[in-house]
Amino acid sequence: MPSRPMKRMRRFATASLGAMIFCAMAPAATHAEEKTPSHPNIMLIILDDIGMDTTSNVYPGLIDGLVETYGPSGLNHPDYAKIKGVPASTPVLDAFAAEGMTFSEAWAQPFCSPTRASMLTGLYASKTGVRDYTNWLTQNSHSVAEDLKGAGYNTAIFGKWHMAGLNQYPGMKPKEAGFDLFRGNMNGAIEDYWNYTYQVQDANSAPGDVRSEKAPVNSLPGIAPTSYAPVTKIADAIGWIEDQEKASPDKPWFVWMAYNLSHITPQREAPTVVPNADALDDASREEMAACGGEFGSKNVGDCSAEALNRAMTNSMDTTIGKLLDYIDRTAPDTYVIILGDNGTPMYGRPSTNFIDNMYITRVGRGKGTGYESGMRIPLIIRGPGIKAGTTSDAVVHVADLFSTILDFAKVAIPQMVPNREGTAMVPLDSRSLAPVLFEGKAEVRDPVHNYIAAETSIPVLGAGTPTGEKSEYQVAVRNGTYKVLCIEKSGSTDCQFYNLVKDPIEEYPLQIPANCPAKVSMSFSATDEAGNYCFLRNAIREQSDL
Repeated sequence: MPSRPMKRMRRFATASLGAMIFCAMAPAATHAEEKTPSHPNIMLIILDDIGMDTTSNVYPGLIDGLVETYGPSGLNHPDYAKIKGVPASTPVLDAFAAEGMTFSEAWAQPFCSPTRASMLTGLYASKTGVRDYTNWLTQNSHSVAEDLKGAGYNTAIFGKWHMAGLNQYPGMKPKEAGFDLFRGNMNGAIEDYWNYTYQVQDANSAPGDVRSEKAPVNSLPGIAPTSYAPVTKIADAIGWIEDQEKASPDKPWFVWMAYNLSHITPQREAPTVVPNADALDDASREEMAACGGEFGSKNVGDCSAEALNRAMTNSMDTTIGKLLDYIDRTAPDTYVIILGDNGTPMYGRPSTNFIDNMYITRVGRGKGTGYESGMRIPLIIRGPGIKAGTTSDAVVHVADLFSTILDFAKVAIPQMVPNREGTAMVPLDSRSLAPVLFEGKAEVRDPVHNYIAAETSIPVLGAGTPTGEKSEYQVAVRNGTYKVLCIEKSGSTDCQFYNLVKDPIEEYPLQIPANCPAKVSMSFSATDEAGNYCFLRNAIREQSDL
């Protein structure tokens, strides 16, 4: 892929530890206001189970840089050759990245539900209470869609919700969160990519009620009529936007577009699929044909898990292209955000181990863990006032999209929001990325004395369903340079310490100080390993019981 110009922007940003988010609009929003309507359209596109390793072509030079870091001229890791693997073919995402700004140091939560909850509420998992895929948001939670709706936006979600629970849905539904329309699936995965539960909340639905319908058959330009889930989602979104533009062309809209791809289906023996041939590019189609996969089916032939993951990701890329083509024709001033919801899975079986690029140590890492391969995701933002072909290495979190979206919409960002129980107010964790996007700022947090946080609990399964017990609990925090990951298992806690600037894929843990003071002094510098460890270890105590 041809290289594109990249503007490096250093790390992290304003505000001291524990400071609350400002309520007034950031200056960056004023910058955007000069180029867009007072309330621009906003599109959020969420990729399921797709880490940076799968989409590394979005970041030209990333893999070659890691090879240099870990190869013979660098750390001389014996397995450095594993870094240069085979990512998915993603020509649409690659072109989209060249039109906007990529973020190379973005964290999600390790599982999909916690990430979605953090984006919707602007809070870390310690406040949402959503730490794994069995948890749910309560109806007390405050949603970004509520704020947008209050500012006059029409709001809709298409695709995966997965914030109301797993298999049963006691938690917050889309209409309870401020969305006018929901078409998609409430659960963590769909049963089959062509024959699946299709659920709806619309004007005829009570906020707490969801009905099921037969999955519709749709087509897109160049793709024949099909019930293939990504085609249905994109066709639903385009149809709704067309309706909005006809019925109320002066009213802005917000779309939450959540793919199921490339998430596996629940069927243990056939969890992956071969996408429709007309939803694949030539390279992906040829790879599937070569290994005997039957297009548009669960018959995968001799195709490897890694190859199937690439194909599923490519079909997602193809359908994103249809949506972006429509947006570019009809609403070119739309702000579009594309991101992954967690890292690529390594489930422990040959049919479900998908990492094939970027990372050296893979077993015991990936989706669901606090390692970089479980949380470091692609994040790309395009829109008016955002310089094309730029990259920021500010350390950011998916929770930051809450404030960023409100800044795009020129809606005041709340300083405090209700807690999970609805009994008190808690400060927002989200920081708007507008200063980086519009003003060329390097940071949104202090790179030394602030941090971002992610946590995960791994449910124990009994007879195929969660038992309520947790086999493992992990909490990770990082600042501009260092990261601490603590893992609680079998009643004991083990912590690991990394320098992510020198060791970005976590192969060489640092020595942990023998002890830390009861009260951490904030006078430590970026080069003080012990000071950074003690600060981040204390942050883990603030975020959890570890």
